[in-house]
Amino acid sequence: MKVDNLIGERFKERPSDCTIESHALMVRGGYIKQVANGIYSQLPPMKRISQKIERIIREEMDALDGQEILMPVVLPGSLWQESGRYDSVGSELLRFCDRSRAQMVLAMTHEEAAVQLVRDSAKTYTRYPFMIYQIQTKFRDEARPRAGMIRVREFTMKDAYSFHTSQEDLERYYARCLRAYERIFARAGLPEVVAVASDSGMMGGSISHEFMLLTPAGEDTVAVCRECGYRANVEAAACIVRNEPGQEDEPLTAIPTPHSSTIEELCTFLHVPVEKTCKAVVYQKPDDGYVIAFVRGDLEISESKLTALLGCELHPAEITPESGIVAGYIGPVGLPEHVTVVLDRSVRGAAGLVTGANRIETHYIGFDPARDCPNAEYHDIAKIKDGGICPCCKKAGISLSRGIEVGNIFQLGTKYSKAMGMQYTDENGNLQTPVMGCYGIGVGRLAASVCEVRHDELGPVWPVSVAPWQAELCCLRADDPAARESADALYRELQNAGIDVLFDDRPVRAGVMFSDADLFGCPVRIVVSPKTAAAGQIELSTRDKTLKTNAPRENAVAAVRELLAGLAGDLEKHVPSRLE
Repeated sequence: MKVDNLIGERFKERPSDCTIESHALMVRGGYIKQVANGIYSQLPPMKRISQKIERIIREEMDALDGQEILMPVVLPGSLWQESGRYDSVGSELLRFCDRSRAQMVLAMTHEEAAVQLVRDSAKTYTRYPFMIYQIQTKFRDEARPRAGMIRVREFTMKDAYSFHTSQEDLERYYARCLRAYERIFARAGLPEVVAVASDSGMMGGSISHEFMLLTPAGEDTVAVCRECGYRANVEAAACIVRNEPGQEDEPLTAIPTPHSSTIEELCTFLHVPVEKTCKAVVYQKPDDGYVIAFVRGDLEISESKLTALLGCELHPAEITPESGIVAGYIGPVGLPEHVTVVLDRSVRGAAGLVTGANRIETHYIGFDPARDCPNAEYHDIAKIKDGGICPCCKKAGISLSRGIEVGNIFQLGTKYSKAMGMQYTDENGNLQTPVMGCYGIGVGRLAASVCEVRHDELGPVWPVSVAPWQAELCCLRADDPAARESADALYRELQNAGIDVLFDDRPVRAGVMFSDADLFGCPVRIVVSPKTAAAGQIELSTRDKTLKTNAPRENAVAAVRELLAGLAGDLEKHVPSRLE
């Protein structure tokens, strides 16, 4: 490929609407172009990166005996009604009707389609276990797409679905898939990706893991224990607190608290630490019924935990006068009967708390949950906090880090197979329901994540395994006959040697050519100029600026091969072995 024929433009200025580096560099470098909010076209450099990531994924899935298939993007709503998700999933699922008024969806995930595909053929235990996978377009109507390819509405994803005759067999295969994911990310140049325990969310199932690339640009928060190495998404990590004992038999007393509708204002007015308050957060269910969650004042509610507990989607509440809820002064004592009340376990065992009195500008002091809410149940619905207690080693060693989720895996159990009537006959002739696992990786998000942590001030520094081209050949002064002849011949030699090469022979200044080369981010750069041509040499360098040397022109192809092999070898050192 010649740069002169490559569609797309490259420019110096950072786009004003790009909030993270990978987004800015991909726009500046001519990798992507926005079509609509959260929807992008991929230009040749990005498409080539995606194809190389897909090749790595295919190799690892095939090594797990995966069978590649392709399921439709558009699915009948009836499939999602079979599983119950047509109504339970929110507005991120795009629903529409075709010309015959049949309900249809744009698939954001394919569990239902996977079951529909195999349930008529996998009727006997002898067909198990097996795994199917696809690399397919999906659509999720994100409310707030952001950060370029990190969070989009339309995306390409590898999703795989495994089917088993026992939970034990699923767990063995799940471990192999987890290792395969570690290999995929390491082969793509991200060996630092870590697996963390996660919340299964709308996918269901009992066990799930997310694969996180820890970076300040991430939108997820990961809890990591400095003491024992425990890792989990904050939405899944258990929140453990220790409460200081309150005054014995302190009566529940209502006191005026003017202009104190927030925790901060309340603590300032009463001169109490935030840990001695009980905070209320109000939501509504799909039927608009009110849910009020109570948590210790220094903590935050995990909406994922609360949603999982209640088994339905929630949205921020619109508190109306007829609701009987007094915004800013809400407490567990004296609430209307129609309200669903959930107490976090952070208030269990506490005493002498300050909480709302359900009257305007009034709070209770001396709140003792055991005494004042004797029938209350307590649940873990709070987010773990920085410096918090580790759920594993029970030490106060938790630190919070930002991360990008680059993949996820789930033990689904029988959530979908049972709901959709998938059965097989076991060795005793009895009907059984298969258990499932599912495994996803976003291709575009992975590419953007690599760019996010593999770049310098000049542009991307692509790992050799996923770079759009392995090498870029730059011909300076293409109007010079000797330089032109040497560069043209070398371009043909590199192609004949099977080296993926980009050739820039445009009549532009060296600064422009090298600036564009930095934005392409190819691992190896070869420079031919009148000076090197006259000396019978080429200039070789790496994109990470760690090497720059000259090599004889007659050994150019061998020198490039050797350099690329060294880069590939360095990458391979970080790739773990497969599990059998």
